[in-house]
Amino acid sequence: TRHGSCMQSREVQLIRRPDGMPSREDFRVVESFVADPGDGEVTVRNICLSVDPYMRGRMTERESYIASFGLNEALTGGAIGRVERSRTPDFEEGDIVESFFGWREAFTADAGELRRIRNLAAPPSAYLGVLGMPGLTAYVGLFEIGSLRPGTDVVYVSGAAGAVGSAVGQIAKVKGCRAVGSAGGADKVRHLVEDLQFDHAFDYRDGHLAKQIRAGAPDGVDVYFDNVGGAHLQAGINCMRKNGRIVLCGMIAQYNALGAEPGPNNLIVAIGSQLTLRGFIVSNYYHLHEKFLEEMSEWVRSGDVTYRETVFNGIESMPDAFIGLFSGLNTGKMIVSLE
Repeated sequence: TRHGSCMQSREVQLIRRPDGMPSREDFRVVESFVADPGDGEVTVRNICLSVDPYMRGRMTERESYIASFGLNEALTGGAIGRVERSRTPDFEEGDIVESFFGWREAFTADAGELRRIRNLAAPPSAYLGVLGMPGLTAYVGLFEIGSLRPGTDVVYVSGAAGAVGSAVGQIAKVKGCRAVGSAGGADKVRHLVEDLQFDHAFDYRDGHLAKQIRAGAPDGVDVYFDNVGGAHLQAGINCMRKNGRIVLCGMIAQYNALGAEPGPNNLIVAIGSQLTLRGFIVSNYYHLHEKFLEEMSEWVRSGDVTYRETVFNGIESMPDAFIGLFSGLNTGKMIVSLE
């Protein structure tokens, strides 16, 4: 709807910093107005919004690789939208664009802050998941950080049914490697083996992690892609082959911890096994984005890589979708649809 010359929108704000697990009361949805575009600006109505585990860190006030969210202002995050009005030759009405102006229904921004998605290889929401930041995270983690050796490596990924983990296992398979994954619950395990063609998957709630990893990787693991940390990292270290690489991507087990969580107490194993443990932040690797998009689009078109989404509807569902990430509510990418 229009209000004078402005467009009406709603946005989600953080009104208090979560203590431990975030709750609905930490957020509020407010009405806002979107200014008309000035020269070089574009007005966009969002189609779908992303919630991602890394956003939890931004809700805490601390020094980090990305600035903390402010209170009582719109949160930000990945979004795919459609151009409604353009005052720049770079964009036309109807263009599908990727931005970092999530957690809101519409916005006006400088054209330089948007990226046009041409020749869609999949529905727009896929560009928040397998063809977006999570897919790039999997790609960079395996090839740049994990030095994946096609046709020979055994890859183990924790959080394997999530947006990043599901892409990790499938890329490994495309490259002729063995893929082993852990997830929470029988449905997710079935999804990994039947839909995503993992060679072996297990429910981490079923007990002894190292034994379960070894069941799928009897000769050991070459690349462990760690999305969970804690006990998973401890078990992973014990299952590595000589010269193994551990990709430290995320540690969702610790994102809502109120105190210091015990880290692995078996790092001595890394010496004898000559392991590499290396962390990375995907935003430092956007120079690989074009190459990634080209390859991943091809894999998605051919069906070599498939993806699942868990979809919430409407801007008011953003907090619930975000909180749901930490109880494993999602299989694949968690998306909030606005259409």
